[in-house]
Amino acid sequence: MKKDIHPRLYDTTVRCACGYEFQTKSVAGEQMHVEICAHCHPFFTGEQRFVDSAGRIDRFRKKYANIKK
Repeated sequence: MKKDIHPRLYDTTVRCACGYEFQTKSVAGEQMHVEICAHCHPFFTGEQRFVDSAGRIDRFRKKYANIKK
């Protein structure tokens, strides 16, 4: 086996924008900052958020309102 070919493994503190932080291991460094985590992501929390940019949902509903089932 070759020596010194593996990256260094750090004990990493991951901090989310919501304020939650946890410890893990990573080769990326000792600290990581993420925008979303399992504590604030809608899939894991069960909250449903609709982001309607420029009325896209309304345009979709108006476009397909006359189609019969």
